[in-house]
Amino acid sequence: MDIFPALASVLSDPSLMAWVLAAAIVGMIVGAIPGLTASAAIAMLLPLTFYMEPLPALAFLYVIGKSGRYGGSIAAILFNTPGTAASAATQIDGYPLARQGKASKAMKVATISSVIGDFTGEILLIVGVAWIATIALKLGPPELFAVYFAAFIVIGSVIGKSVTRGLASAALGVLVAMVGLDPISSTERFTFGSFDLTNGIGLVPLMIGIFVLGEVFAQIEARGKAPEIIAEGDDEVRNGLTWAEYRPCLPHVFRSSLIGSFIGMLPGLGSAIAAFVAYGEGKRRARNPQDWGNGALEGVAAPEAANNAVSGPSMAPLLTLGIPGSTIGAILIGVFLIHGIQIGPTLFLTSRDLIYALFACGLIGIVFYGLIGYFGAAFVGRFITRIPTRVLYPVIFLTSFVAAYTSRGNLFDVYVMVAAGFAGWAMRKLDFNPAAFVISFVLAGGAEETFRQALLLSDNGLLIFVTRPVALLFLLIGISALLFRMRGLARARAVESAP
Repeated sequence: MDIFPALASVLSDPSLMAWVLAAAIVGMIVGAIPGLTASAAIAMLLPLTFYMEPLPALAFLYVIGKSGRYGGSIAAILFNTPGTAASAATQIDGYPLARQGKASKAMKVATISSVIGDFTGEILLIVGVAWIATIALKLGPPELFAVYFAAFIVIGSVIGKSVTRGLASAALGVLVAMVGLDPISSTERFTFGSFDLTNGIGLVPLMIGIFVLGEVFAQIEARGKAPEIIAEGDDEVRNGLTWAEYRPCLPHVFRSSLIGSFIGMLPGLGSAIAAFVAYGEGKRRARNPQDWGNGALEGVAAPEAANNAVSGPSMAPLLTLGIPGSTIGAILIGVFLIHGIQIGPTLFLTSRDLIYALFACGLIGIVFYGLIGYFGAAFVGRFITRIPTRVLYPVIFLTSFVAAYTSRGNLFDVYVMVAAGFAGWAMRKLDFNPAAFVISFVLAGGAEETFRQALLLSDNGLLIFVTRPVALLFLLIGISALLFRMRGLARARAVESAP
């Protein structure tokens, strides 16, 4: 297996190890800050990677995504405010444990479970991704467009509370991606006579605006809702974790790791869904389900294992088909493109060593954030409480402006970022989905290219998509996902309205 030479190569490179360690620390801190996410941190730091070699750049952002998922549990346990959407499941039992003086136990359970889940997902990715790439190489334009279509439908319908708003968010992302020049005829589309728009909307300023400024605006709006923080001076907070206490968590951790890994392979579902599915399944199988929600250690272990198990497998559709399985994957596409690396089925033919070195960095990053979290999560929590929001958010705001400008040295990108920031804030208020918007924006170019190539190959127009069995299968998968989602929401509304 190529992973062992890759591990040896990474371990022998001090500068690369330093970037991985820095990413583990940065991701954990950002994830632990209530209101910020790993996606926001990656979007803000993306311009920094322009001046780095491809492997350190990818490893830095990839490990931030991993440790950021884990860091959200710190805010959920200590502040009763989930640092990430997936940590909302951890909050159900984590914060009651902290109120009982068992914050340290809860954070150690979260750390161990996150590491096991992340390792499980990463190993499954390493073992299976080359096989998936081999299959993907056999897909032609009709099949690839059908995959894109299914991804659009799944992402738009599954992410968020509303199918209609989710699909609208995805459609809006496609519409914004069409701004600029037609890739074949070079005619202007949606430029409204503006020269700046002929090159299209930049990915970096758009993502910084949506994820960073949009979140900052939302936090400023809710500035009066300060989270309750567990006092750091309680002796009980420093309690350790024994094997006897963690052993009952192991069946939940292993089951949840597999649940998270499976969900991670499906584009658009993400860690939040994995965490809540694992929590629900864990509670259903628990010996004492009545304890869940009142401070059960297993109730922390299950969602954290599933949450982090998503990280590795979510890279599979990105690396093999060019379809990001998460918002972090959508951002990583930008890094690949910036460094001239074409993602998709041929990636393992052209950049195999780079990809396995990235996997090795991921494994080392898991070890780093696991060690730092196990011994220092409480310190990170206390550090976060000492950062005044009146200092934090202006710094983030200023950094966003600098990052947007330096991406291409263009003041127009700053205007795009500000507009995207207000759009992201409005999406959150109106229950539209920023993640579906950005992922669709990234996918739109590849979808258009494969659609046009498929029509050039066809003698019967659009019928080529239903006469090719694999293409038809993916179209049916997308439509089925939409129908199942609508049925599930209809049942939920019926239960809520029942007397």
